[in-house]
Formats: sequence, structure tokens, C-alpha cells
Amino acid sequence: MVDGVVKRFGRLDILVNDAAYNKSIPFKDLDNLTYEEWTKIIDINLTGPMLVTKAVAPVMKRQGSGRIVNISSVAGLGPTGSSIAYAVSKAGLIHLTKCMAVALAPEVLVNCVAPGLLEGTRATANLRPEQVETGRKASLLGKAADKDDCADQVVTMCRTNTMTGQTLVIDSGRTFH
Repeated sequence: MVDGVVKRFGRLDILVNDAAYNKSIPFKDLDNLTYEEWTKIIDINLTGPMLVTKAVAPVMKRQGSGRIVNISSVAGLGPTGSSIAYAVSKAGLIHLTKCMAVALAPEVLVNCVAPGLLEGTRATANLRPEQVETGRKASLLGKAADKDDCADQVVTMCRTNTMTGQTLVIDSGRTFH
């Protein structure tokens, strides 16, 4: 993938790690948090971004610049979300952001967006209806986060020259960290 991008465009400037998987498994339902579900969620949400970041890092370092933006979740900031595995994977992605910022500085800047509930997206497709309703009502603004606000923040993080290792929450005023 990386070689194909460099061959086609001559360089690789931006990576957005946005692939994710979730499955609604209530925290107290440890019997349904199987090893297979745990592994699938951790592999897609945390191991995948680490591997892709490792793959683009040499190219970005060699060309002297690059931007990586990880898409985490407010579930990574506290024990919330669709399952324990999802929350742990997103917490790991937030910490991976900080660690990669250290590893890749000064050439490559690594940041993270942590959305809250994004209604009407694939991100909420595997949630129980009561989780969606609770997420909406629990925000100060009484609504889901806006996917366009998240996209705008990704663009801003790709344009910055002085921000790295940071996570910005966009959740309509539900989480404060």
C-alpha cells in the first residue's frame, strides 16, 4: 500500500487511521466478551493503526515531514463505550498517539481525534438503541457529535506545524479531560 502511494504520488504526506470495529457487549457481560471478539477488536482498532504507522514512518521521516491522525473515541478516556475491548482499544490508540509522537518527532506530527457519539454513521451501527439515546442525552448540547466537525479537526491537525501527541475530544460536551 505504502509503495503504491509513493509510486503514484511521489510522496506520502498524510495518514488517517480511521478503521475501527465495535460490537455491543455490556461491560458486565464478561461471558460474551470472548477471546475471539477481544482479539478482533484489539487487532483492528489498535494493532492495525500501529502497523500502518510503522509502514509509513520511514517514508515520512526520509522526506522530512508527515502527519498522522488517529481516530479514537471518548470510550478511550473512561470506562464507557460499546464494550470493554472497544474502550481498551481506543485508550491504547490514544497512548499510541503519544508514543508515536515521541518516536517520530520532529519530522512527523502525530495527533488524535476522539469523537463521542456520531449518530447515523457506521460507528453507531453496532450499538444498542439505548446506548445511542443515552449518549445523546448525556451531552451538554443534547445531541450527537458532528462528523463534519471531526473531519475539520483532522484537516486542522494535518495543517499544524506545532502540535503533536495531542488528543482532541469532539462530543457535544459530554467528556472533559
